[in-house]
Amino acid sequence: MSDETVRAMVRVDGLVQGVGFRWWVMRHAERLGIVGYARNRLDGSVEVDAQGRAADVYELVRLLTSPREFRRPGRVNEFLVEWTTPDPAISGFDVR
Repeated sequence: MSDETVRAMVRVDGLVQGVGFRWWVMRHAERLGIVGYARNRLDGSVEVDAQGRAADVYELVRLLTSPREFRRPGRVNEFLVEWTTPDPAISGFDVR
């Protein structure tokens, strides 16, 4: 896979608020060198904006959405992944 920069917006539904899910996402994003954020939404879901090398972003999306990721806190029932244009102004990874 190339060093191309990609950006994914991921909405995760299920038991994902109040269980350490956003902090878990941040740990993996930082380990993978991904920039963006994870934030709670009013509807009870979590939104993740992930930007970085394609292989790293694909890995984070896999961790977020895989039914077999047993170390992930909470429970993911549904998810939506939208690929969007990378933004070079984004730096760091925040929990909001």
